[in-house]
Amino acid sequence: MGTCTIGVSIAVPEPYGSLLQRRRAGFGDPQAWRIPTHVTLLPPTEVGTEALSGIEAHLAGVAAIGRVFEIWLDGTDTFRPLSPVVFVRLVRGAEECRRLQERVRSGPLRRDLAFPYHPHVTIAHGVPDDALDQAHAELARFRAAWATPGFALYQQGADGVWRQIREYRFPAPALPHQPEAGQLPTSARG
Repeated sequence: MGTCTIGVSIAVPEPYGSLLQRRRAGFGDPQAWRIPTHVTLLPPTEVGTEALSGIEAHLAGVAAIGRVFEIWLDGTDTFRPLSPVVFVRLVRGAEECRRLQERVRSGPLRRDLAFPYHPHVTIAHGVPDDALDQAHAELARFRAAWATPGFALYQQGADGVWRQIREYRFPAPALPHQPEAGQLPTSARG
């Protein structure tokens, strides 16, 4: 029986996903092209390949009780000095992500985290301080919004690239009065 490394996340939709991935690469982050732009629900986790069918069933159950929710991104922040990471902040949808990741990290995916869960979109990680500063400054005014229809299971390949292996959609329809992609109401600025 072999093992594999999996993760669960919410993809950042286009055009924002590719834009942030290109910017991440531009800041010199060597992982930029290996990791699709996302909000993590389950960090990299090694599991037995024989457990995958049970994990997929668990995630289908999590999705079945979920509902579409809004995510708004607005501005940057950092985990420095604790961790060399700069990220785009979630100003809406963070609480829904917290609840969702708790359900994901239950049952066959029960595990402790190295740090308290903080939903975010990484834009620079493990690069020199000047590149972290540059990422923090250049994307400080970045804004995006979308309705999140579900999440996905990813597996890390032998080449280090993360690939989606299954998508899980929420059964509930989109919430009414969704903002157009990229159009945050002015109240999102706090």
